[in-house]
Amino acid sequence: VKVKIPFGNKYLDAIFSVPEKKSTYGVILTHGAGGDMNFPHLLSLAAYLATHGVLCLRFTCKGLNVAYRTKAFKTVVEYLKLSDDYKLSGVFLAGRSMGSRAAASLIHQLSQDDDDDNFIQGLICLSYPLHRPKLQSKLRDEDLLSIRCPVLFVSGSADEMCEKQFLEDVASKMKAPRKIHWIDKANHGMAVKGRTTDDVMEEINAQVFSWLRENVELEHK
Repeated sequence: VKVKIPFGNKYLDAIFSVPEKKSTYGVILTHGAGGDMNFPHLLSLAAYLATHGVLCLRFTCKGLNVAYRTKAFKTVVEYLKLSDDYKLSGVFLAGRSMGSRAAASLIHQLSQDDDDDNFIQGLICLSYPLHRPKLQSKLRDEDLLSIRCPVLFVSGSADEMCEKQFLEDVASKMKAPRKIHWIDKANHGMAVKGRTTDDVMEEINAQVFSWLRENVELEHK
């Protein structure tokens, strides 16, 4: 279902992937610095979630400024929260690369507000860009360290923007419940020599879904 979400004096293009049965939880998903919501990895994950009963709303926001992307993400969260068509108990924010930075930044911002109502249940970071290539001295970890909701990282063990040791160090300092799933030998774009994109995406999608299930079940025990 295609929708246009008002954002300032513009609109954000977005698409709902709707499961057959009514969904209690949803995932809001966005892309990295390049591309848009039809990036193959996002299409694959959205379709997988919907067939497994999780509503997925993915959106496009062009713009290389994290603050701008964060603002757009917030608009989409509010849109879904007020939606009459899809009444959800909560959502997970998910992004690829820069999109995951925007998601983390938004969760950090909202946790500073007094009216945090637990609508946001967790964060999914696909290829989180922890540092620029070869610039490990400047880590983009401040938002991650302040987050308290569950976080899943799916990263390639050969990602030039997220060295394994650095992400593991950051994770060990985080207050939030967190899990890292390493895709063996994958780079920042999740490409692995000798494996097809579909094969890698199957691994990623299954990881994301099983983590979602663990966290939603935890909430309702």
